[in-house]
Amino acid sequence: MTSTRPSDAERMDRHYRYQRFIYDMTRTHYLIGRKHLIADLKPSPGQTVLEIGCGTAWNLIRTAQRYPDARIYGVDVSNAMLDTARASINRKGLAKRIQVAQADATAFSAEQALGVPQFDRVVFSYALSMIPAWQEALEIGAAHIAPGGSLHIVDFGQCGRLPTAFKSALFAFLDHYTVTPRPDLEDACRQVAATKDLGLTFNRMHRGYTDYAVLTRKT
Repeated sequence: MTSTRPSDAERMDRHYRYQRFIYDMTRTHYLIGRKHLIADLKPSPGQTVLEIGCGTAWNLIRTAQRYPDARIYGVDVSNAMLDTARASINRKGLAKRIQVAQADATAFSAEQALGVPQFDRVVFSYALSMIPAWQEALEIGAAHIAPGGSLHIVDFGQCGRLPTAFKSALFAFLDHYTVTPRPDLEDACRQVAATKDLGLTFNRMHRGYTDYAVLTRKT
């Protein structure tokens, strides 16, 4: 969905040119933890939520439906995915509540892309495992947290308490789609938390299938 090289937007557009039409239908059963993340956001009325690597807007739509008084934003590097996102947002009648824009997760300013400098909630949902320069994206995401806000990350874990055969099959499947679970995600989160004076909670859920992190900025 996002990365640093100039050709990545075109590459991801080619990758998702046709997949985007069945993306949500085929991902529902293995992108575990997205509903948990959305339930954990709890923005107050009038607060802002940004998803970086928003794809087809699956999360944005459900966040807007769950929190009708929040303002919802999303960015993605792929214009093809954003075309699908906008169509889905319009079908749900949420065009006035959800704003999306094209941007590279590793090098963007939300103020320039969306007109909002910082956000009360920032989200990476199964995006860091698709971004080659994911540590840079993590830094950028943390920089967009407003005072008193938080960055929420859900992604593939290392399946530490699942059968080895299951992990091998899953990782081979993910590799086919250029998805790479990040074994050092917790270390990277701790480093960002330390350098930016953020609080951190990190949980390995579903027997290690899912990593869930929350970085919190003080008021």
